[in-house]
Amino acid sequence: MSSLKEALRIFQFIRPYRWQFIIGLLLLFISSGVFMVFPFGMGLMLDVAQGRVRPEFDLGLVEMGLAIIVILLVQGVISYVRVMLFAQISEKGTADIRQALYSKIISLPIVFFEENRAGELNSRLTNDIGRIYSTFSFILAEFVRQLIFLAGGAIFLLWQTPKLAGIMMLTIPVLIIAAIVFGRWIRALSKNRQKVLGDSNTILDETLQTIHAVKAFSNELFENNRYRRSNEDVVQVSMKFAASRAIFTVFVITLLFGALFFVIWMGMRMIQSGEVSAGQLVSFVTFTAVVGASIAALSNFFTELVGAIGASERILEIMDTPSEIEERPQTNLKAGRLKGDLTLENIGFAYPTRPDMPVLKSVDMTISSGSKVALVGQSGAGKSTVMQLLLQFHRPDSGRVLADGRDIQDYELASYRENFALVPQEVILFGGTIRENILYGKPGATEEEIEAAARQANAWEFISRFPEGLDTIVGERGLKLSGGQRQRIAIARAILRNPSILLLDEATSSLDAESERLVQEALENLMKGRTSIIIAHRLATIREVDCIYVLEGGRIVEQGTHAELSAKVDGVYSSLARLQFNLMPG
Repeated sequence: MSSLKEALRIFQFIRPYRWQFIIGLLLLFISSGVFMVFPFGMGLMLDVAQGRVRPEFDLGLVEMGLAIIVILLVQGVISYVRVMLFAQISEKGTADIRQALYSKIISLPIVFFEENRAGELNSRLTNDIGRIYSTFSFILAEFVRQLIFLAGGAIFLLWQTPKLAGIMMLTIPVLIIAAIVFGRWIRALSKNRQKVLGDSNTILDETLQTIHAVKAFSNELFENNRYRRSNEDVVQVSMKFAASRAIFTVFVITLLFGALFFVIWMGMRMIQSGEVSAGQLVSFVTFTAVVGASIAALSNFFTELVGAIGASERILEIMDTPSEIEERPQTNLKAGRLKGDLTLENIGFAYPTRPDMPVLKSVDMTISSGSKVALVGQSGAGKSTVMQLLLQFHRPDSGRVLADGRDIQDYELASYRENFALVPQEVILFGGTIRENILYGKPGATEEEIEAAARQANAWEFISRFPEGLDTIVGERGLKLSGGQRQRIAIARAILRNPSILLLDEATSSLDAESERLVQEALENLMKGRTSIIIAHRLATIREVDCIYVLEGGRIVEQGTHAELSAKVDGVYSSLARLQFNLMPG
């Protein structure tokens, strides 16, 4: 029950539309009540046609026919307004859920994305919200409607033919108990179905995002088989889910129709004895059919509601996850523009997803404002982790990071990160225009500022050659541009941001010689007057930096300038330098 109460919190999103909801429910009650007139009218007309007039309803067939036409017209108008009201609630309510869930997801800490795959998150934003939409737009209203039919029909049956109604009512407790038992089973299967569907979506997302690798390795068959196996799992779980619903529906229908035929047999005997009229029996059978149909529909809608509750739980599970800001110490201290003095004091860190594998061990590092510092070491040595700690993607397990002499946790997070710009090795652009991608560094920049940034990044030359210039569409993930072009757009974005601290993560390692030259020139423009931290495997790009830190096994094993470290005959850096420079032409 507590789990159900939690899941019903999803209805908080229709609170802004509560008056539409209340009016819609009121109209639903009216239209459903009006509908209940028809089964009674059928029996009444039959008695009138046979010359048996009921004193409480002294109407002729013509008057009754006209009355039904009026009722039908009123019913149509009411139903139209009700459907439109529920459509407004469902469209706006689910849009609010999508927006709230999206806002929550992008506010979550990096570790959340390390523990959850993109396909599963996409499933929650599409499939689960789709189920909520169905509930708001159709299922909830129909569920309430069937409840009204059930209650109204039962009341009429007890009023008109209490003896026959009593027999029918005996089936109700059995159905309620069955609904509770089946509901738990169906709910668990629904959640499992959503999970495997999310796994299937993950495979689809991964394949589409790495389609070049798939084709380069001729792995279409492998990916086909992987997706097929995932689809088979979805079908298997879905069939179990469908079977549970089918069993429940068959149980309900069998019980109801068995009771219905027994009651009809009893009614025929009562007509013979004169206890009821033929019209009363027709009304009873019609109302019984309405009650039976409503119970059968309720069983189906009940399973849909249970599935929607499972979807609500999955959505609320994300909504209840502490955001990045909620997880850190609460502070209102604005960072302003930092000078860029950075200090790492005795840093120890292991990723939450791999707590038994320390990445950094007792790391100390001092970076002065405006200096250029390089991090060198084998893959897995901890270089990128240092950058992630500086950006507060993670918190160190021990030690602390200082910026301008103050613990970075003391600063308000958004204002602190405004001091940084990142140029990664593999630049992934957004699928809009070049202008939009450069503006990402400073959304309010002017046209002149954008062009100036592009020129400093050595990007204006190729941008101006495109017929659409800055309005050129870069394609999904920037795939319409070359690697060097994407890098220079990323640098233009960083220049426009005007950071005090610059992070370069192997920004030229995958470029050809000409592109590297242009990008390196752009980087030199970008690094002027800023604290710059460079991760580099190609040592030729860091000869002029102020200090090089060599990491090995999560520790700093050497530090100094290129000349100082190269002079150490048995040093780690000198070994790397000899290996690389001896292999270079000339």
